[in-house]
Amino acid sequence: MPKEEEFEILKNSPLSSGDPLDLVCSSLTHASVHGDFPQNEQSTSSSPLAQTKSYPTSSYCEAAFEMESTDEGPIYIAVPDPSVLKQGLFNLVDAGKETPHDMDIAPRTINESEFQVSEFILMGFPGIHEWQDWLSLPMVLLYLLSLGANLLILITIFHEPTLHEPMYQFLGILDVVDIGLATTSMPKILAILWFDAKTISQPQCFAQMYAINCFMLMESGIFLCMAVDRYVAICYPLQYPFIVTEAFVIKATLSIVLRNGLLTILVPILAAQRYYCSRNEIDHCLCSNLGVTSLACDNIIINKLYQLMLAWFVAGCDMILVFASYALIIHSVLRLNSAEAIAKALSTCSSHLILILFLYTAIILISVTHLAGRKIPLIPVLLNVLHIVIPPALNPMVYALRMQELKVGIHKVLGLGEYISRK
Repeated sequence: MPKEEEFEILKNSPLSSGDPLDLVCSSLTHASVHGDFPQNEQSTSSSPLAQTKSYPTSSYCEAAFEMESTDEGPIYIAVPDPSVLKQGLFNLVDAGKETPHDMDIAPRTINESEFQVSEFILMGFPGIHEWQDWLSLPMVLLYLLSLGANLLILITIFHEPTLHEPMYQFLGILDVVDIGLATTSMPKILAILWFDAKTISQPQCFAQMYAINCFMLMESGIFLCMAVDRYVAICYPLQYPFIVTEAFVIKATLSIVLRNGLLTILVPILAAQRYYCSRNEIDHCLCSNLGVTSLACDNIIINKLYQLMLAWFVAGCDMILVFASYALIIHSVLRLNSAEAIAKALSTCSSHLILILFLYTAIILISVTHLAGRKIPLIPVLLNVLHIVIPPALNPMVYALRMQELKVGIHKVLGLGEYISRK
């Protein structure tokens, strides 16, 4: 029988677990020593066995092969078990027969598994990395202001029985949302600016992405509830106590929470399904959806479409309903004959309108400036951060200054009520 046929029979012969280890080693050693391995016509004088590496395992089967072409002495090959030894040796023999296509696939497979991203690096504000640390001072002041002002309003609403009305209850819910929005983003921004803690794991990044989107849409939903509350109070004052009740506040709040919680959960899920193969540096302070998915190596069109749907369909519908409510309010107020009643109604709604205009103007600007992000990447990042930082600090200040009953309640909580009454 020719040597090459014996080689193929030995290569394809089944090896059971009961075969003695010595028999397998001796058979392969005999084949190697006597030159039974077929040689590749295009191979060089050096044997492929001379380029093999030992396998670091606990159990070994060692086989000695004398290399006639070199003077380096016997070379030992260690493999885990006889099956691996047999397959490994014949693979080494066939190594010279690999095609260029096979040699191209192997590095590609190794690279795909090697460069699979497990964490991201938040680079901060693009274009101003050298002096972005100076932004930490206004950032921390705004964060402390938002926490202190919103907590003060929450304590005031809870402490004062005269403020246990639907309008102030919605305001308290808005304060909770503002605290959540600021807390999910500001600690990480300050950690980047102060301690250069730029690394964030994928689960943490996707969790922050979900929280930011959820709280931002919840803020829009709460403004809609407040607009409906003012519409019923001004246009249907007699039916107001029967329509806007405590049960109405609870149902409206739960519907907003469920709507935004369920719709925004797809944002991090779709982002997690993308394949991040090489790049992991995000030119942002936060894990924004578009900022993270721009690093993906596959198609992200579905992520862009869903983000666009959330921004324009959900927030857009809220915006249309809010402005429709205030348009009806203004129409009803202008029909009143009393100038005092008109002034009181407009004073009550003006604080809502100021914050609502700021919120939706910021949303529109962020969406539009993403188109110019390639030329000036700092603009959308800065607007996105300001949109998260400023409203939580601005909302309680506007309400505290514009709403007289809330102002009186804050003075009582701070112990300034007696001083002001004496003065």
